[in-house]
Amino acid sequence: MNIKITGTGSYIPNNIEKNEDFFGHEFLNSDGSSIQATNEVIVEKFKAITGIAERRYVKQHLNTSDIAFFAAEKAIEDSKINKEDLDYIIVAHNYGDVKKGTQQSDTVPSIASRVKHLLKIENPKCVGYDVLFGCPGWNEGLIQANAFIKSGLAKKCLVIGSETLSRVIDKHDRDSMIYSDGAGAAIIEATSEDGGIIAHDTATFTLDEAHLIYFGQTYKQDTDDHRKYIKMYGRKIYEFAISNVPKAMKSCLDESGVSITDLKKILIHQANEKMDEAIVKRFYKLYDMDMPEGIMPMTIGKLGNSSVATVPTLYDLIRRGKLENQRINKGDIIMFASVGAGMNINAIVYQV
Repeated sequence: MNIKITGTGSYIPNNIEKNEDFFGHEFLNSDGSSIQATNEVIVEKFKAITGIAERRYVKQHLNTSDIAFFAAEKAIEDSKINKEDLDYIIVAHNYGDVKKGTQQSDTVPSIASRVKHLLKIENPKCVGYDVLFGCPGWNEGLIQANAFIKSGLAKKCLVIGSETLSRVIDKHDRDSMIYSDGAGAAIIEATSEDGGIIAHDTATFTLDEAHLIYFGQTYKQDTDDHRKYIKMYGRKIYEFAISNVPKAMKSCLDESGVSITDLKKILIHQANEKMDEAIVKRFYKLYDMDMPEGIMPMTIGKLGNSSVATVPTLYDLIRRGKLENQRINKGDIIMFASVGAGMNINAIVYQV
């Protein structure tokens, strides 16, 4: 028995927010003081560091659970399974449904229960629950589904990563330009086909790193806005990630028994183009190799950082031939890898 992804789907919002759309924002330092640079210069530096030129935001009437449902429908259709045969629906997110114009996250019922409701699944034995694991949440959901199936507790699982970060960004924080919305989903099941999940590795660092990504108040101090927004210590995250993620990736690959030269693609969380490139370069340096050209497909330039949705969306786009100059063929060995709030890291070695 092998445990494989048999169907994928994604939802990429239609609303495009370009870098120049931020020229009119009032960006401030964390202490509320003015940044001594024009917005044009701020945006230009941001693009050079992150690689992001545009990002996607959902329409006002849509929430995290809605776009999770859209991606799930496509994955179920792609896999050709009967939705009533699903044993688990696992949804990774971080902020629940944050309706446009509201100040509170809504997580009751769970996003997974909402998706099951929208899918109109009648089977009560189909269990839905949420995963709060930062950006590596979809990877971790895949790891959990794999464990359920290996143990005999499940045969078919739906794993979704969905997020609407546009609802939790501080318009006075230049880091807000990083974040975007999106959803990706996969059906994972036991099959007689070759391949599937070969190895996985997960770690959580909290001694000094737990609060590198956190919820904090707006940088604009003379305001009645008491909402909290996604915040991060960008430089510390960069240093943490380039030091620890390559080691986790190596640990996973070594456990798999797969040679580094047999790895065809690395689908890494689309966090920051420069950081991702540094991570993968360091990973190959651990094997005394240079990073191969084309090994790391990227979507962040046009889609931004949609947290838990970046890896499943990337995989779905490649599978469907929608990412230029990128292909994954049957039998190829690839790696999923991610880092995010917690601070959590994980990696999966997978044969298509």
